[in-house]
Amino acid sequence: MKEKTLKENFQSYGIKKVLNYLDSDPDANIPKIIDWVEKFDRNGDISSQLKAVKNVLSDTDSNWYKLVKSLWTDIDDDVRKTMFENFVVNTTILGAARKKKIKEQYNCSVPWAILMDPTSACNLHCIGCWAAEYGNKLNMDIDTLDNIIEQGKEMGTYMYIYSGGEPMVRKKDIIKLCEKHDDCVFLAFTNGTLIDEDFAKEMLRVKNFVPAISVEGFEDETDFRRGDGTYSQVLRAMDILKSNKLPFGISCCTTSQNTEVIGSEAYIDDMIEKGAKFAWFFTYMPIGKDAVPDLMVSAEQRKFMYHQVREFRKTKPIFTIDFWNDGEYIDGCIAGGRCYLHINANGDIEPCAFIHYSDSNIHDKTLLEAYTSPLFMQYHDNQPFNDNHLRPCPLLDNPGRLSDMVDKSGAKSTDLQNPEDVHDLADKCVDKAEKWATVADELWESSTAK
Repeated sequence: MKEKTLKENFQSYGIKKVLNYLDSDPDANIPKIIDWVEKFDRNGDISSQLKAVKNVLSDTDSNWYKLVKSLWTDIDDDVRKTMFENFVVNTTILGAARKKKIKEQYNCSVPWAILMDPTSACNLHCIGCWAAEYGNKLNMDIDTLDNIIEQGKEMGTYMYIYSGGEPMVRKKDIIKLCEKHDDCVFLAFTNGTLIDEDFAKEMLRVKNFVPAISVEGFEDETDFRRGDGTYSQVLRAMDILKSNKLPFGISCCTTSQNTEVIGSEAYIDDMIEKGAKFAWFFTYMPIGKDAVPDLMVSAEQRKFMYHQVREFRKTKPIFTIDFWNDGEYIDGCIAGGRCYLHINANGDIEPCAFIHYSDSNIHDKTLLEAYTSPLFMQYHDNQPFNDNHLRPCPLLDNPGRLSDMVDKSGAKSTDLQNPEDVHDLADKCVDKAEKWATVADELWESSTAK
């Protein structure tokens, strides 16, 4: 494992002192925090991000200031300090420098975060979910998960996100990894049904784990897709986390059946009241043999979410990301290692959680070898996939682009039971892509004209 350099240790010590000072008087010092962080970003690796954060924190009446302030009133002090140190010091400052060095040396992408599946097992059977096909068949052992984290940290990745399956099936191993890698930030996309008081106590002990609980809307929408009684279990999990002063967020998949609910002010207000500090929005993708293309959102529904999320950012004390509609802020698609990648429970290293094709497996290749593999270099060399960054995805928004990259790289389907030809998958998206293109081009012209 790579040890921190003297410079990195100095930066780490300095920022920890700043954070301790911030705790002494949050009201007075929150607006000053970016000034301090800027001093450690001498190469300007994150200058644009810091400028944006500085602007929103300068207004103490803003929703953003209220969100940041709530981290002192609602979150356990030790948990907040640990998460801040790991995120600001390691993920943002030290990680950025290490990633930059590898990128320059190998001319490849190095992800900010690695999404990985400890298991394909799940205690639910949600409509249209590809994981439901596999059952308890695929698992990565804890040594493999640990090795991924060790390799990732060497190259500057300190953010690890679990998905599945249901990652909480492996909650004991997840806690062990949090404990060993106490310099990392760990998150999990979870249905929330396995979160109990005992696990909350473990979260308080390790201090570096945050769940993103999957909800489809209110009770009717959630139980429709995830099964009767799921919503009540989700509320129980949220109540446990909030009462223990633990941070959590929500993960929302918009479908043709729930978009108007998930995008409503009433829903977001309710999630904020229940304690959610962030909301990540995805759109339904028709992956796998059990896919339900009718659940794909319409162009008008996607446009609705585009406007709603931007309005929430102006008015609601919750951090929101819409992974399909926010391409304008990050220059298109974030997959293929550009910002993140996915490793499934079989060890296949995929460009994205929704792109089930690979030419690398963690049992056969190092992470760096995967980053420089033909498929990931196809992503590296072809991003962005569209000059209109509101059409970022090589599958949903530009169907032929993914097929071309898979063909050129020789990547194979990673669905072990029902391999899906990439051209057949792309065909499912053509109609939606064409209809969204018209709407997205109008939105893009309006946005860039400002």
